[in-house]
Amino acid sequence: MRSKKSLPLEQKTLNWDTAGLMAGVDEAGRGPLAGPVVAAAVILDDLQPIAGLNDSKKLSAKRRERLFDEIRARALCFSIAEATVKEIDQLNILQATMLAMKRAVEGLRLKPQMVLVDGNRLPTLDILAEAIVQGDALVPAISAASILAKVHRDRLCEDMHERYPVYGFDQHKGYGTAQHLAALQTHGPADCHRMTFAPVARSVR
Repeated sequence: MRSKKSLPLEQKTLNWDTAGLMAGVDEAGRGPLAGPVVAAAVILDDLQPIAGLNDSKKLSAKRRERLFDEIRARALCFSIAEATVKEIDQLNILQATMLAMKRAVEGLRLKPQMVLVDGNRLPTLDILAEAIVQGDALVPAISAASILAKVHRDRLCEDMHERYPVYGFDQHKGYGTAQHLAALQTHGPADCHRMTFAPVARSVR
């Protein structure tokens, strides 16, 4: 892993300089009204750089799909984990997100010496970790994790659409769009909905 001295200027504020493997961690799906929250952890291979890594939200769906395959092929290791709708309702979305991140890190085939997490909160880990605000745009390993989490969750939403086509999960991916809210009012929630989220709770008959 590169030392702090060799990092680009926008990354020089990171307060770490640890020898060994570094994992980037990010999540997808905190805001939607349905489906699990997904987290990914990635350890990139410095000898196999991947061009075009960025915050998954800044990439087209087609580009994310291509990078998803490239990351899986070139990373030293990666792990994708979930916290279920039931866990979200039991714990709250923040704690469920931390749980998914913890599972992702613990699922890595190689144990990193350092974990960099997108955002301003850290899951409970037995590894040195730092939260990086906007890390998905600054740290390549976090960018890679954001792409894996986003594509994996989008595919889960496609599966949900197959089971519950009336909600349009293939279009809004579970977010509270006008289409989704109207379907909730008409049909009520399905078992993939997060019952503790207010728009879902209001649709219960």
